[in-house]
Amino acid sequence: MKVTSVCLSPTIQRTVSFKTFLLNKVNRSEKYGVWASGKAVNAARVLNQLEAGSVRVVCPLGEENQKRFTEFAEKDSLLLSPVTIPGNTRECWTVLDKTAKTTTELVVGEPAVEKMPQNKVDELMDAVNESLSDSDALLIAGSRPAIWPDNLSCDICKAACDAGKITLVDFWGDDLKRTLKACEPTVVKINEEEFFSTFGGKSGVAGLKSALTTASKKHDTIFIVTRGDKATYAAQKGKVFEADTEKDLKIVNTTACGDAFAAGFLHEYLKSGDVQAALKKGTWCAARNAENECPGSLQ
Repeated sequence: MKVTSVCLSPTIQRTVSFKTFLLNKVNRSEKYGVWASGKAVNAARVLNQLEAGSVRVVCPLGEENQKRFTEFAEKDSLLLSPVTIPGNTRECWTVLDKTAKTTTELVVGEPAVEKMPQNKVDELMDAVNESLSDSDALLIAGSRPAIWPDNLSCDICKAACDAGKITLVDFWGDDLKRTLKACEPTVVKINEEEFFSTFGGKSGVAGLKSALTTASKKHDTIFIVTRGDKATYAAQKGKVFEADTEKDLKIVNTTACGDAFAAGFLHEYLKSGDVQAALKKGTWCAARNAENECPGSLQ
């Protein structure tokens, strides 16, 4: 199995754990970790743990701290195809409060340009196409920073679909609408809020199932909607699937549970083509991720 994982919003992730975190006070951490991150990078880390050497990450990296990002990626044995761009790769701080059992994310910084030069857009597309030539699937997840062209996520997905690759997308809104007009990705995985914000529909389980049924028929795409600690729903050609989340977990960090789910789903779907089995595998990966400090990790 070979997967190309595209991350347009890579991140240097710093996770700080506190017994108790209080505003307007001096807080001393218990643990501190730093990782290469971003939604598709997190998913790639899980894929790599499920099957070593199975994934290559294509991502733009700011020239000011590219070396630091790549060093963290190398520690996790992630294969990178980076595209160097001006400025800094953004950073994200996650604060874990063990007493309150809360996870707070602070995202800071973006590359230092208003619009990405066309040669960098072309370089990124070339890197994607080169990786796809030796891949069975594309996973693209996360937001598209405004410095990139509006149609970039769509173009990446269309390239994979035109090449006959299994394609899983995890983004929403106008980028997803553009993509669905241009091609039919194999899988769309988003959370409940993102789904209703993109497609509308009546809230609640009945409304969600109805909207999923309609969307999966209209676009000939498997739609998956995650709902935090509630059951996950999916639809394929109008048939609805359901998977309960695991209960009684010792939750450490909920960051990247959705990314771990996407990785597990794609890994199983590539092997079996079975939606229900893939939902089960995705749910298992999300649960294992919640038990770890590292975002996008099973161990």
